[in-house]
Amino acid sequence: MKIAIVGFGNMGQTYANSFMSSGFVGASDILVLNRREVDEKFRFGIDAINFYTEPNAAIFSSDILILAVKPQDFKQLASVIKPFLNDEHVVLSVMAGISIETMQNELGITKIVRSMPNIPTQIGEGMTVFCASNAVDRKELFIVQNLINTTGKSIYIDREEMLNAATAVSGSGPAYVFYFMQAMIESAVKLGFSASEAEFLVSQTFSGSVQLQNRSKLSNEAWIQRVASKGGTTEAALSIFNQLKLQEIVINGVDSANNRAIELGA
Repeated sequence: MKIAIVGFGNMGQTYANSFMSSGFVGASDILVLNRREVDEKFRFGIDAINFYTEPNAAIFSSDILILAVKPQDFKQLASVIKPFLNDEHVVLSVMAGISIETMQNELGITKIVRSMPNIPTQIGEGMTVFCASNAVDRKELFIVQNLINTTGKSIYIDREEMLNAATAVSGSGPAYVFYFMQAMIESAVKLGFSASEAEFLVSQTFSGSVQLQNRSKLSNEAWIQRVASKGGTTEAALSIFNQLKLQEIVINGVDSANNRAIELGA
């Protein structure tokens, strides 16, 4: 199976590296089309002859085509690569905001898989939500999901519009986590810890808590109750969070992100 990656920025590089590290695809079976020449240190062992700066028939002899360019560059790209495409091509898009219908119209093909990955894909711990056009059969969808899963985990959805919600929750989600972590770090420094001590305390607390939750069947609410003893320190903090309606603030923030995703995709 040959795979062509169009656009070799962070996401394109992540896919290439993940495919090969997993053993799912060999270096000789990955072709790259990028606007500029790619420095050798970013090729991940892919031979230089597999990199192109101009589209040609060799690139599009691939079974799966991954579009990893910026959304604003898509229309120009589509006009250039359309002559090389046929209805057997399966396209996996990681472009935010470009609908399946738009890609079908601009590319002149029907088999489109649209995905929303997040930044932890760079270390193989990503979360990707994806959907597909009706023309993509089960075997093709299975292959694409296996490719996606080399970067972490995934969820398939039937309704394309839910990708906006995925953008708001898992796509933007890492920033929410980092935001809360930074607030805790600043609190720890204020209480007397050094910056490095504070970062270590908070990082390990988040890591340990997530692993604890993943390895159990208890709900988040149940874990909160286990940590928060009556009249204790945790309850004092949670009381302030509840007074300030922190949960409602988070829900409203995610809702705002979802609305913005809808606007950008319109």
